[in-house]
Amino acid sequence: MAVITYRQALHDTLAEEMRRDQSVVLMGEEIGQFEGSYKITAGLLKEFGPERVIDTPIAEEGFVGAAIGAAMLGLRPVVEIMTVNFSLLALDQIVNHAAKIHYMFGGQARVPMVLRTPEGGGQQLAATHSQNFSSWYAYIPGLKVVAPSTPADARGLLKSAIRDDDPVIFLENLALYNTKGDVPAMGSEASSNGHAPADDTVQIGTAAVMKEGTDLTLVAYSRMSVVALEVARRLEQDQGISIEVIDVRSLRPLDRQTLIESVRKTSRCVVVEEDWYSYGVGAELVASIQEGAFDYLDAPIRRVAQAEIPLPYAKVMEQAALPKAANLVEAIKHTLEASGYRSRRTPA
Repeated sequence: MAVITYRQALHDTLAEEMRRDQSVVLMGEEIGQFEGSYKITAGLLKEFGPERVIDTPIAEEGFVGAAIGAAMLGLRPVVEIMTVNFSLLALDQIVNHAAKIHYMFGGQARVPMVLRTPEGGGQQLAATHSQNFSSWYAYIPGLKVVAPSTPADARGLLKSAIRDDDPVIFLENLALYNTKGDVPAMGSEASSNGHAPADDTVQIGTAAVMKEGTDLTLVAYSRMSVVALEVARRLEQDQGISIEVIDVRSLRPLDRQTLIESVRKTSRCVVVEEDWYSYGVGAELVASIQEGAFDYLDAPIRRVAQAEIPLPYAKVMEQAALPKAANLVEAIKHTLEASGYRSRRTPA
């Protein structure tokens, strides 16, 4: 195991998959000479050359369409869109073509393409550069949508996404790029030690139990999974509250069974997301849990989400609009109180 950043995990995985499979190509704005806006593709142009690391014009609809055609003809393009906000310019290609070609061609054509893009607020990038469109893409049959929260899951899910024969939307929260975590040794490192590279892919469509618990289930995805885990550990240490933390990580397909089994065990649930409250992924998570575990619930499921406004540029206002640990603690305590919960430990 090695401790590396989320950013490094993405970079190293791209390089490893390109060495493993000659059909993997990268496309996107400034990913070659400039080495990417977030330096995910640093050094890859030098190693793999301009035929496999392709700098594109500032024309999202055009280069996403080109990637779809390349995927249909045998390549495995990994497309970087500078922010999820710019993916709106390619929405027709993503929704009406990438997602539907396999079905509309009667299974005769596939689109093994990955669309990588960062999203999220907290960086003072203002309303049109700080959005999350997780629910938009997760709504579309034919797309697979993942949102890893840790470097290990970023690596494992990216490997699975590149090898998948369907189009995958790979969502990376900007605030996660510098976070660190344990990641299995990359294939090259494992080989140099005389061991075969481990298959450390993460199956798309599976949630992760980040922490086991018995008093309440806390469900999150992307950056909020990191916040949820920190809150759960603190509440257990300070107040003896045993919280199970589920990182959804795959939004389509969704691992409903893991959510349901957890809530059947704990009888209480809070869902948190960095997205607007209405019509979002959180609403789908709550509906799924209600359908599968209603008779086990001792209190209504509470939700914590972003304020339903265009995200402000001013730092203090932006932070006020985003969901925080304090919001989550309050929701957890209200849920426990509503069910008559009494802590097994007196707070220090």
